[in-house]
Amino acid sequence: MITIALAQMEVIPGRPDLNAAAMLAMIDEARGRQADLVIFPEMAIPGYLLGDTWEQQAFLRDCEEYGRSIVAASHGICVIFGNVAVDWDKRGDDGRVRKYNACFVAQDGVLRGGDNFPYPFRIKTLHPNYREFDDTRHFFSLRKLAPEFDRRTEDLLQPVAVAIGGQTVKLGCILCEDGWSDDYGLKPAAILHANGADLIVNISSSPFTLGKNNKRNRVFSKQALETGRPLIYVNNVGLQDNGKTVYTFDGFSTVYDGGGRIIAYCPPFAPALHVIGLDLARRGENLPPLTVPDDRGIDTIYETLRYGIAKFLARTGIERVVVGISGGIDSALAAALYARVLGPDNVLLVNLPSVYNSATTKGLAEQLAKNLGCLYAVVPIQEAVDLTVRQLGGVDIVSMRDGSRTCLAVTPFMVENIQARDRSARVLAGLAAAFGGGFTCNANKSELTVGYATLYGDQAGFLAALADLWKHQVYAVGEYINTTVYGREVIPTAIFNIVPSAELSPEQAVDEGKGDPLIYPYHDYLFRAFMEWWNRATPEDILAWYAAGVLEARLGCAPGLVPRLFPNAAAFIADLEKWWRLYTGMAVAKRIQAPPVLAVSRRVYGFDHREAQNGPYFTAAYQKLKARLLELHWPRPGVPRHGG
Repeated sequence: MITIALAQMEVIPGRPDLNAAAMLAMIDEARGRQADLVIFPEMAIPGYLLGDTWEQQAFLRDCEEYGRSIVAASHGICVIFGNVAVDWDKRGDDGRVRKYNACFVAQDGVLRGGDNFPYPFRIKTLHPNYREFDDTRHFFSLRKLAPEFDRRTEDLLQPVAVAIGGQTVKLGCILCEDGWSDDYGLKPAAILHANGADLIVNISSSPFTLGKNNKRNRVFSKQALETGRPLIYVNNVGLQDNGKTVYTFDGFSTVYDGGGRIIAYCPPFAPALHVIGLDLARRGENLPPLTVPDDRGIDTIYETLRYGIAKFLARTGIERVVVGISGGIDSALAAALYARVLGPDNVLLVNLPSVYNSATTKGLAEQLAKNLGCLYAVVPIQEAVDLTVRQLGGVDIVSMRDGSRTCLAVTPFMVENIQARDRSARVLAGLAAAFGGGFTCNANKSELTVGYATLYGDQAGFLAALADLWKHQVYAVGEYINTTVYGREVIPTAIFNIVPSAELSPEQAVDEGKGDPLIYPYHDYLFRAFMEWWNRATPEDILAWYAAGVLEARLGCAPGLVPRLFPNAAAFIADLEKWWRLYTGMAVAKRIQAPPVLAVSRRVYGFDHREAQNGPYFTAAYQKLKARLLELHWPRPGVPRHGG
């Protein structure tokens, strides 16, 4: 029997001093609780998502020094922890000093594991280079190291032997991606088992996405079952980012017995030192199996938003927030979230009406503020908008070549954008400065996908906390906040029922049932196929499924919805091409300039969705299928064909 402490700590990116101090405190606590072994996450000392901070040699030396302090603290206890390891005499693929994403095993002030490996630590074998991960940019993998020693990678995957309770325990140490090996030729956990490991230890820094822990449990349970060895997974909590995308880390550190059953876990989104007694002779089956909470529900989305907003505000030092509220669901949800995190006295809700805003939405904005108990203000913008329109329309443009003069025409569409920019770039930004805080971006993922937002207007703000939620998820989280979080109607029921609208023109009159051009019950799912799927869909795929009559089943939207929305192929194709052109065209330029997005889903705008301004493109197969469908729809000679 060995006593093991799972040190699920909050890792603060780029602060090895703070992380090492937290680790030393947890080591002392684990020792006081009679633990034989304490396990920390991957990159516990430096943090994981650090951008090109890895190119600073002074930072690397600092991480090494704090790592030595952890080794020195390992008297009477075995400590496993993640840190960057540096070989100052070798170079990486980028010509800089060689760095390894490493797992260190320390005991009695000494690093273990140098007897059967080139270094007294273990290094990551499989480096992810997809989604938000960029390991290959900075770190040298075990697969690259093996040829330098004329060895097979499998031969270098050796366990670390430590003495615990008078017996030798062989620890199979792997790092994060090494456990997600289904799509790789190498299976580190299986190899370590074959090489004699008694216990598999996976130290990770694994960002949260919706449903990810369910998948982790399937993957790691299978590995434990196949090896017949207990597997311990330790992850960190906290907030890290890669500039454009902000990630929460849920922890959910878990122990699996040799039969693949979960026998212990740490709660999500909370630091914890969880101590268990593991009987290796019984493959860890001395503990009863447990059921882990599902992480795919609206409750998890809410908790991720609340946790991420709170951590982001704390990191940036923002203590007060201004939220522009329109009487619609997006700004209402943002207001409820920030009020919950900061308290209502630190949240200023502002309604910014023009002549197009209805009494209905203005009344709902005021009712929301009352329900939340926040500070509230009304700042009409029409006078400023009219001034801007007059100024632009009266601009005298002179050609310095021939002296000719022209004036600009201010179109209704331009007036819509002027209103949006006036609200954000002028009023909200000014109020935030006066209030001593920041102002929020309330855009959702559907809007961000096709650029249905105004640059420097409603797409401005310090954080786009809702921009990884489709519109139907915004509604669902709003309902959850009313029923479960607050336990009362803080978001007025009428906000859920009115048509979503920007209220920037007579064509968007809420009281007349006029609103956004997006049909969310369909477009949410269409856009998700464009952006979020692992094998992302294109118009070619969408049109093929439409032609085959399986589109709704493939997208996951309501059956029978498509023919109700689009009476014929021409109408369907026109809609498809309109949004594809926006998604791959102007919306890209807007997203590049958008605020950082708080991640929730399996693919997030920002660094997770790497894109270039290539412009719209339709494949040859799409063009052929389009022509065939339109020919079938317009069979009569002489009848004009259209559809995009």
